[in-house]
Amino acid sequence: MKVMKAKRIAVTAVIVLVAYILQCAVFPSLAVANVKPNLMLIITASFGFMRGSREGLFVGFVSGLLIDIQYGNMIGFYALLYLVAGFINGMFEQMYFDEDIKLPLFLIAVSDLVYGVVVYFLMFLLRSDFHFLYYLNRIIIPETIYTIVITMGAYPLLLFINHKLEAEEKRSASKFV
Repeated sequence: MKVMKAKRIAVTAVIVLVAYILQCAVFPSLAVANVKPNLMLIITASFGFMRGSREGLFVGFVSGLLIDIQYGNMIGFYALLYLVAGFINGMFEQMYFDEDIKLPLFLIAVSDLVYGVVVYFLMFLLRSDFHFLYYLNRIIIPETIYTIVITMGAYPLLLFINHKLEAEEKRSASKFV
């Protein structure tokens, strides 16, 4: 049983690191109108509603901490944002069905919109930058749309990996019964 838990942790760590490398190294060159998708938020939200609040919280914290290290002015700001996003998305685990992509798309879109608004208010508005509509139209909404488009490709891959791990965990658990 501990081997399966260690395997799940290792696979999750690899997914987060690959997403981080893609977000920092590949997606800047794929930016459209200086907007790039938020792959770390896709990973955080997906783990939240697939595996629950606790796993969403941990994945969100690690994802946010990596973003803090790369882009942040202070350590912990993005870690807290992603942590909360993972936890809140985890609350929808009971309503989540694998076959239906509408709920994941909706949750990721709402998470990205809220993320963009919170970043604006805490990073720009507090510095007396009162161009919210400009920021909303040029950054928040385009990033949300781009994130949704990337979600349509990334989510099935995450779902496939989650199914494989769950099937392996069930086989391992049935050996002990």
